[in-house]
Amino acid sequence: MLDDTDETEIHPLFAGAPRATEFRKLRKRLVRETRSAIEDYGMIRPGDRWLVCLSGGKDSYTLLAILHELQWRGLLPVDLLACNLDQGQPNFPATVLPQFLKARGVAHRIEYQDTYSIVKEKVPAGRTYCALCSRLRRGNLYRIAREEGCSAVVLGHHRDDILETFFMNLFHGGRLATMPPKLLNEDGDLTVLRPLAYVAETDCERFARAMDYPIIPCDLCGSQEGLQRVQVKRLLDEWEARTPGRRQVMFRSLMNVRPSHLLDPKLFDFASLFPGGGAADDDVPQLRGEALEH
Repeated sequence: MLDDTDETEIHPLFAGAPRATEFRKLRKRLVRETRSAIEDYGMIRPGDRWLVCLSGGKDSYTLLAILHELQWRGLLPVDLLACNLDQGQPNFPATVLPQFLKARGVAHRIEYQDTYSIVKEKVPAGRTYCALCSRLRRGNLYRIAREEGCSAVVLGHHRDDILETFFMNLFHGGRLATMPPKLLNEDGDLTVLRPLAYVAETDCERFARAMDYPIIPCDLCGSQEGLQRVQVKRLLDEWEARTPGRRQVMFRSLMNVRPSHLLDPKLFDFASLFPGGGAADDDVPQLRGEALEH
């Protein structure tokens, strides 16, 4: 078990880690929660190769470290390749991640694709860049994964990202959906994995800060204040402040779905729901928002 291991035997990504008991507990919690998500959603196929996407933010640094820790301990029998996609944003510090990865002996690929200029050209003034930017980024990451013989693209989305996406779909998309921990791409040749699905954003922040990782900000494209995600995040922050632990309760609800208590007839056979199991009569007129004539 992780708690029984020698603390001096850690992956080089943890070199210089704080020795405080609080940090060791945080690291163990991150490893435990990540391992649980990987097991719960059947992410591992021994011998596969994973493309671990590294943006330079706190979440992707945490993801990279924890996955290598699991691999180091023989709990993740896959090959890991870190990848950063430099999309040509202004002032992007192009040398930070290559230096970081080389210094720690992490296998990696740095790819330059100027998608920023495309986004600037296509998106009207005053609109946010994120939707088109993410599609272009995803397409390039899929291409890189195929070129590198990877079966999975691994992203650093955490519990709070998943919750925020759920509420964005609820408020703005008119659907109950979020980012699943495991997804098969449309072409059916790659899985998209989110091993940090159980991890709280605050733990990623504490971990990255304690490790003193060279964080690259996510606002290189300009102000993000008007984004719907920012607004949803503020709302969740307010709820959490009033009722600590609410985020975790809401997240658990995503794992405890009852189709019979929702309204989607494609998920539950309401038409056959009668006492004694009798089916609905096909001759009975179906209501479509209008009153039946007597």
